[in-house]
Amino acid sequence: MRGLLYGVVGACLMLAGIASAAERADRLKLQENHPTEYVVVKGDTLWGISGRFLQSPWRWPEVWNVNPQIDNPHLIYPGDQIYLTWVDGQPRLGLRRGIRKLSPQVRVQTLAQPVPAIPLRDIASFLNDNLVTQGDELAAAPYVIGGRNESIIAGAGDRVYARGTLIDEEVEQQTLYRPAREYTHPVTGEFLGYELYKVADVAVAATEGDVITLDLHKTREEVRARDRLLPSGSERIQSVFHPQPGGELSDGVIIDVLGGVAKIGQFDAVAISAGEYEGLEPGDVFAIFKKGEAVKDPVNGDIVELPSERAGELMVFKTFDRVSYALVMKATNVISVGDELRVP
Repeated sequence: MRGLLYGVVGACLMLAGIASAAERADRLKLQENHPTEYVVVKGDTLWGISGRFLQSPWRWPEVWNVNPQIDNPHLIYPGDQIYLTWVDGQPRLGLRRGIRKLSPQVRVQTLAQPVPAIPLRDIASFLNDNLVTQGDELAAAPYVIGGRNESIIAGAGDRVYARGTLIDEEVEQQTLYRPAREYTHPVTGEFLGYELYKVADVAVAATEGDVITLDLHKTREEVRARDRLLPSGSERIQSVFHPQPGGELSDGVIIDVLGGVAKIGQFDAVAISAGEYEGLEPGDVFAIFKKGEAVKDPVNGDIVELPSERAGELMVFKTFDRVSYALVMKATNVISVGDELRVP
């Protein structure tokens, strides 16, 4: 009987130890030089503010989510004061609204904008101007065959003609895209999609047989033959993000760096080899691991692959079928195409 009692007590202590270890592992860690208070200024982001306090700034919903003083952590304005407090042994961020003095006089003033979650200026063009589509949709899209008066290029205010069948005849506003590159998985060789970039906003003026008359309203570049016509996206552009840890990815890697730069650093936009098919959503955060180098053993001559090292973090901001765009939020090492993505 005594042995059974000791066994039960031992099992309870073991479970308590496991729970305690899990609790410690999941506990939010503060920066070593974290402030106790911070006044929000213009140009701040929620990620940056949280990074002043937390070692994992993408976990900001956890420190603000249960705080009764902040109904919506995405509505924080310049001049507001953020302060550190503790609740049940866990850090929490409190809010004191900044003082806004008003005087009885007529004035014209723009409304103050809340600080964004991440630096939107670094991804603005990729939020609404780039598209990744599958090959069958691209092949079915009408294409420009020429312009009025036999012109081969055209701009805003001109009229051009396309050939094919409208993908969605109910949508009057259409967009002309130009294929930029083909994405394939660097590990499996699987085709992932074609990246297109926006050339012009157009309106369908008329259709006759398979010839479509288009009026160019707003152009980013000159319109050329073979540019593809697709319906303008009706989805709302997401500018507020709720970060959460991304799930396990099989062979998830960075496949391209956007914006024409060669090296990848903080606040660079990248394309990754996973999308809606793998369950990704805007706000998913992944750790970036730089693939270990292959070195030659100086003793027996074997080729040894060194372990991968953590090089930063990124957050997904736009998803497609098999590809997503993400913003590198932290870079502690040189990041390259082919680097691996893991649960943070």
